[in-house]
Amino acid sequence: MRMPAAIDPSSGQIQVNPLRSPSSLKRSSPFSRLGSTTHRFNRVVLSATNSSDHGSLFIPLQSSPEQQRAKVTVVGVGNVGMACAQTILTQELAEELALIDVNPDKLRGEMLDLQHAAAFLQRATISASTDYAASAGSDVCIITAGARQREGETRLDLTARNAALYCNIVPELVRHSPGAVLLVVSNPVDVLAWATWQLAGSVLPATRVIGSGTNLDTARLRFLLAEQMGANARDVQAYVLGEHGDSSVPVWSTVSVAGRILREEWGPSSSAELEELHRGVVESAYEVIRLKGYTSWAIGYSTASIVRNILRDQRRICPVSVMAKGFYGIEEEVFLSLPVQLGRNGVVSVVNAPLSEEEAAKLRGSAKTLWNVQQQLKLLD
Repeated sequence: MRMPAAIDPSSGQIQVNPLRSPSSLKRSSPFSRLGSTTHRFNRVVLSATNSSDHGSLFIPLQSSPEQQRAKVTVVGVGNVGMACAQTILTQELAEELALIDVNPDKLRGEMLDLQHAAAFLQRATISASTDYAASAGSDVCIITAGARQREGETRLDLTARNAALYCNIVPELVRHSPGAVLLVVSNPVDVLAWATWQLAGSVLPATRVIGSGTNLDTARLRFLLAEQMGANARDVQAYVLGEHGDSSVPVWSTVSVAGRILREEWGPSSSAELEELHRGVVESAYEVIRLKGYTSWAIGYSTASIVRNILRDQRRICPVSVMAKGFYGIEEEVFLSLPVQLGRNGVVSVVNAPLSEEEAAKLRGSAKTLWNVQQQLKLLD
């Protein structure tokens, strides 16, 4: 039963309004065992401070409990970085967001732009700095910094330009947040995820280095399949594995909608159509770049879905870039996308998906492609 209470102006303490006799209060009140009409929680007396003493707007009644606050750092405030930051804030995934970049003016401008939206967002602390110390204590560090992909340029062509930047970024993140999960978004994401693991040294296990990989490729494939069938993309179960790019592997053998394996219904005559769908997935990013100059929103949503999976320990299956050696017959030490469970500490497990012999062979071919590129990164020797 709720008991009326009021603040005693002379003592500043919350007092139970004596509408009943003390004996009846003891019988009915769940707080009677405290033996006092002054309520205590966690040994903190609910006493009000006279507001006239300090001119405070709020009169504190008790201290706030310690809560674990999720912190995310985004390195690089370009179009992709800000799409990631904005999506993470609007989906209420973190209480602290730190932005890191080498351009102080743009950095401050982006920070202020987000802070001015505070009235429309959950309560979150947004900071920005050119100093990596601002990333200290992060749970997830998202690296989006890198040269923009040019029209007609493959993701693998970006390797030399972007890998050099990581030599300055990764050691700083690891130094300030040794317990973080590092999420690589810059392209070529698979090679840069491997470079991140190499640069992290012995501080981070491979399970805490992840590339965004084919998570977005998979979303694009599900969208295209859903459009053809007149279905909702969420009801389509399909995966793209391997390299995030030209040698990616669509796993046609397990594509299903409402439990129906579509490969059994397509037949051999559908091979050309499936190849055309895959080409549409690979070339979709190039089309967006041709039309608007860059990609941003789709990768922002894709990244936020990965961050949610990690911070909330959801253990949902995502096709992201991880250390692939030893899986599906892959012998090279490469990062490429496999179906994995993600949790608070990164990769929890790799799903033993039933690939066809042809799909497994293509996956191993994708690994060799990435391995050959890695051998050219002399700067990491």
